[in-house]
Amino acid sequence: MNTTFDRYAGIAFFAIGIAFVVGSRSISTSAYGSNVGANIFPMILGSFLALMSVRLIYESFRKKQAEKKKSNLDYKRFGIIFIAACLYAFFLEDVGFVISTFLFLMIGFQTMQKGKVWVSLLIAACFSYGVYYLFVNVLDGSLPGFPAWLGGE
Repeated sequence: MNTTFDRYAGIAFFAIGIAFVVGSRSISTSAYGSNVGANIFPMILGSFLALMSVRLIYESFRKKQAEKKKSNLDYKRFGIIFIAACLYAFFLEDVGFVISTFLFLMIGFQTMQKGKVWVSLLIAACFSYGVYYLFVNVLDGSLPGFPAWLGGE
């Protein structure tokens, strides 16, 4: 763990989180066909990012680095998850939220920790469908559900 990098990254992500919260206040509070406005997710995600950044900054000041050692960066894992995130954003409308989120989570889980495929399947399936159900049915929002070739919208 490089505490100097963590500290500066925490400050940068805190600024980005605050910018998301401030920027979300200028977005429309209602959307066509949805009781949840377009400003809700950026505001919640910005707040979460800012809070996690405060935690990271706190931990970087709290932890004293006993000995300096060179950290090995894992470019392969970063590349896999970055490409998966780009493909997730690209195919979200075509494939639908549930399937694309499930696939993205599975790739992410298996990239970070190989094995435990059944646990990853269960968590990814429950999370992707649970978020879809919560947002669409409980909050009356709109997300791309399932593709047309699977009997979706």
